[in-house]
Amino acid sequence: MIYFPTRKSTTNSPTRGSARTTRSSRVYEFDDYLRGVNFAQMVGEIAEAQFHHPEIIIRYSGVEIRLTSHEAGGITDDDIEMAELIESEHN
Repeated sequence: MIYFPTRKSTTNSPTRGSARTTRSSRVYEFDDYLRGVNFAQMVGEIAEAQFHHPEIIIRYSGVEIRLTSHEAGGITDDDIEMAELIESEHN
């Protein structure tokens, strides 16, 4: 299980440079394709209600959700709230 990370390094070296929040993502794994599709539908409904739309990538055994606020250039409180809503519905 991969959780929504909140920081992404801005350099190739882990020992120097700063961290900048740019995007948060998580892959949710499912036993079959249709369960993943149903989950993506549910995320879409949350996104419409929040008027905050993530990237949703459906694969055979998983769904990747990517959150960012393009106009802000990175992660905002809206992204964090969206991640929490998705997590609560998934559990």
